[in-house]
Amino acid sequence: MTGYSRERFPHWRKTGANCDVRDTVLQRDGKNVKLDGCNVTGGTWESWYDDAVLTDPLKVDIDHMVPLAAAWRSGADKWTDEKRSDFANDLDRPQLFAVSASSNRSKGDQDPSLWKPPSKDAWCTYAQDWITVKAYWKLTVTAKERDALADMLTTCA
Repeated sequence: MTGYSRERFPHWRKTGANCDVRDTVLQRDGKNVKLDGCNVTGGTWESWYDDAVLTDPLKVDIDHMVPLAAAWRSGADKWTDEKRSDFANDLDRPQLFAVSASSNRSKGDQDPSLWKPPSKDAWCTYAQDWITVKAYWKLTVTAKERDALADMLTTCA
């Protein structure tokens, strides 16, 4: 993909002394979170993509709902590095989630036409969140992506 690099999306911005966005998401998404300062040292996280329960923060990945490479292909290639950093560190929209490393790695940079959460119970929320993020950041949606999202939305109650 011409010009793409994760470094073009500076992420895990500092949120205080020795704190960063990753710590913030781990604290937000965890239960019984233990801290050393603001660094997360323990707790419990349920990966809503695959229902895995994690107790070691080092085994928890922070997933970008719309992966950085997918955003690049959808219009972020035309953004400034500052705007890409805002996207990569977005705590205001459903863009960052604590999930199992295995589910995050299987997703990679794929859109919903190529990857869906293994837990079908997550499909409705996943599709809604994907749409929210793409709409806010004015990123394009392919026909295959739109069809996959429509299919996932049929699981909403």
